[in-house]
Amino acid sequence: MKIRFLLVDALNLIRRVYAAQPGEDGPDRVKGALASTVGSLRRAVRECGPTHSVVVFEGEGPGWRHERYAGYKAGRVPMPEALKSGLPEFKAAFLEEGIASLHFPAVEADDVIATLASKVAARGGRAVILSTDRAFLQLLSDRIRVRDHFRQRDLDRAYVIEQYGVAPEQFVDFLALCGESTNNIKGVPGIGAKTAAALLRQFGTLAGVISASGTLKGRQGDALRKHAEEARLAKALVTLQTDLDLGLNLKDFRIQ
Repeated sequence: MKIRFLLVDALNLIRRVYAAQPGEDGPDRVKGALASTVGSLRRAVRECGPTHSVVVFEGEGPGWRHERYAGYKAGRVPMPEALKSGLPEFKAAFLEEGIASLHFPAVEADDVIATLASKVAARGGRAVILSTDRAFLQLLSDRIRVRDHFRQRDLDRAYVIEQYGVAPEQFVDFLALCGESTNNIKGVPGIGAKTAAALLRQFGTLAGVISASGTLKGRQGDALRKHAEEARLAKALVTLQTDLDLGLNLKDFRIQ
């Protein structure tokens, strides 16, 4: 069997659907979001045609990124209590569709998804990541693709180059330079997206940019020299883990 694994970023899907529901926070809004999310999952299965699928939730508790950087994800709007209380209903509904959910304590969903996608690809299968989180763009390859469910399009290599001016394999270096506001990762002060892309086109990698910073004049060069360690930390924070030991068996996620 040729494996085609649909990996769903649970909260990315659920919270976007919930935000689009009318009304105040509460059980009725959760009920509407549940029905719409299940409908979205069904559509994703129809469009992607997977043999296997899993919905991955965030693990509770701070992980290694919080330990390395106290400001990680600071300022994020918390999940509405009604939605948080209703998450078990979402998991039960997904299971009724034949798709299991999983999470690991203190492990981010992004790292679980990245590990599963990479392991499937290494075995000759294909993975589709259903998420609008741009962190997953670093994983793009011939066997891993990212799908924006809401725009019904695949985000491929050409998209990354057109949108950000860098290749997927440069994307973590791009975020390390210009920062990732979603997770409160600062990057190098004064280096925006266009400048980060231009530097990477010229010098190839973050290491190359830092090495060449001594030749760069003005505030740009000063910032790179002064904040080199912050940029290296940012790269570590935005790099997804692809080698976690999850102790899972692929057959458990075959769509029933």
